[in-house]
Amino acid sequence: MKRLLPLLSLWLCMVSRLAADAPNVLLILTDDHSYPFLGCYGDTNVRTPNLDQLATQGMRFHRFFTAAPQCVPSRAAIVTGRSPVAARMTRFSSTLPRDEVTFLEILREKAGYYTGIVGRSYHLDGSGGNANNTIGRITKEHALVTFPDRVDYVTKGSDTAAVEQMREFLDRKPAGKPFVLWLNFSDPHHPWTAPDSDRPDPAALKLPGYLPDLPGTRSDLAAHLGEINRVDQRTKVVLDLLAARGFEGNMLVIFAGDNGSALPHGKGSLYDPGSHVPLLIRWPGVIRPGSESRGLLSGEDLAPTILEAAGIEPHPRMSGRSFLGLLKGEPSTPRPYVFFERGPHGTAPVTVNLRSNAYDLGRAVRSDRYKLIYNCTPWVPYQPVDSAGEPGWREISAAHASGKLDPKFRNAYFMAPRPVYELFDLEADPSELHNLSGRPELRDVERTLRVALAEKMIVDFDYLPLPDLMEEDAPRQKR
Repeated sequence: MKRLLPLLSLWLCMVSRLAADAPNVLLILTDDHSYPFLGCYGDTNVRTPNLDQLATQGMRFHRFFTAAPQCVPSRAAIVTGRSPVAARMTRFSSTLPRDEVTFLEILREKAGYYTGIVGRSYHLDGSGGNANNTIGRITKEHALVTFPDRVDYVTKGSDTAAVEQMREFLDRKPAGKPFVLWLNFSDPHHPWTAPDSDRPDPAALKLPGYLPDLPGTRSDLAAHLGEINRVDQRTKVVLDLLAARGFEGNMLVIFAGDNGSALPHGKGSLYDPGSHVPLLIRWPGVIRPGSESRGLLSGEDLAPTILEAAGIEPHPRMSGRSFLGLLKGEPSTPRPYVFFERGPHGTAPVTVNLRSNAYDLGRAVRSDRYKLIYNCTPWVPYQPVDSAGEPGWREISAAHASGKLDPKFRNAYFMAPRPVYELFDLEADPSELHNLSGRPELRDVERTLRVALAEKMIVDFDYLPLPDLMEEDAPRQKR
């Protein structure tokens, strides 16, 4: 015992020193928020003065992509630093397996952090809902709900309640302990309920290139942007609370979307608007105010970065890459690729007439310039997630039925079956409307992307068939 006392004393000193140096961490996730819908990115459709100010105080990222265009798998990648496929989280209603380790647990165990989750559902304890229904009963019987064990404080609530929950979390934090809090906003998730006063004038909007200019698409976009305006107001309340509690100094604030907007070409699709989201990070004294990055980053990269910021080595199973050096202004090598997966959405069972909003299987890889999409259920017709009943999609569908829809939108939304492979030159076609797969002049580009995607699928033990690698001596199959 006498021999153990000096070791214990040394360990306590090390933990105490780590706690003194480690930053407090606040991760704010909005729900269904595509890039570039913030004023700091040059978007004139929104009013986000508070988030714009956060960007001027830290770093804004122009090419941050979540690992999936859906809430559950995207969040699984964010907290584990692993792809949703590797973490076994491609089914939307899954619970995070108990043996998958989150950055929250690592910070608690190795650096003495007080840890918490507040606000909208964090989505990783399954979608059983009522514990008395069948799914809830099964989840409970197999002890699959794990987050009450993983963190010190976990609760759920509305966007308004999230601020009060954060206040209670800070009240409970033991003195001298650093903290990490994951705060979830529901906005701008569909249904879009922001009041008219928060919505921009639909007629004055500049539409993204992937949306046809119809009254319904304008009204839908205005309703969605109204919720982003509301997020900005609520973020100010959160940041003001931090300031009032004296946490503005050694404080790492991360603001990001969990996946893209519930508009056509967005949430649930493997096009950029499905996974390309805002990312703003402020860390006084570390990040140069007003800095920005255009390098590719993945949702897998957040967990290892947060850990290294706290002086902790990333977990060896994490495939994400820490970009702490980038935050510090040090030379860094950007990612050559980011990867995406698409799986079932929600809890709807398979039906004969199902659409892609409920069930779709696909993978994608994106380089700085090119995107390859691999559709593994091309016979499933496209339909946007959540917003299929809104005026925008109804009008798009009516225009297609009457033969009045521009062919580029017809090909994007109504081709049947959809192509197995889609290749886009993002410099020439940022809206991803012109499929270049199979073009002889881009054969090398396409093959390189297919090989990169196959490698990711192999190392992550993906269950989908690998893409055709376009090898000259391989037997050709009809596609």
